[in-house]
Amino acid sequence: MVARLLAITLLTASAALVASAAEPATQPAPAALNFSVKDIDGKDVNLADFKGKVILIVNVASKCGNTPQYDGLEKMYAQDKDKGFVILGFPANNFANQEPGTNAEIKNFCTETYKVDFPMFAKIDVKGPDQAPLYKYLTSVDTQPQPKGDITWNFEKFLIGRDGQVIARFAPKTTPEDPKLVAAVNAALAK
Repeated sequence: MVARLLAITLLTASAALVASAAEPATQPAPAALNFSVKDIDGKDVNLADFKGKVILIVNVASKCGNTPQYDGLEKMYAQDKDKGFVILGFPANNFANQEPGTNAEIKNFCTETYKVDFPMFAKIDVKGPDQAPLYKYLTSVDTQPQPKGDITWNFEKFLIGRDGQVIARFAPKTTPEDPKLVAAVNAALAK
């Protein structure tokens, strides 16, 4: 009887090991991708869906001196999206009321004026007491050429590598055509 119980126990344990080995291990998303956000149409988006891509996260505004950067960002996206590159635009009204519109108005402005095709998200706060969790994380990472700390203005840029790690941060005046930004994106795409 004891031998039979021991055999049943061993078979059960063996079956459990085989079953667990057959299931793929799920790994949590890297910190920069461990957030869910709303897109410009109000749909939930898990940033982990972008794992494996090179990502440029930009806080954007429609009435800013930097707004013409939309044109360069769209060109950069169109040129490199087939290589695994994506730009994620996050409208924010944290600086001089330069993004006062609704999500629908922002979407219309971006598509009509700049033909923006890269993913756009719902308006958020990128600093202050209501700062979005994604931006709390991004501004806590010490990067170069910009160090950690508050967002300084519209069109600040965070470059995320294919591994989901923040690899660089660029000042708002850094245009999409800037050689340092282009080189950083190309280096990340080459990995």
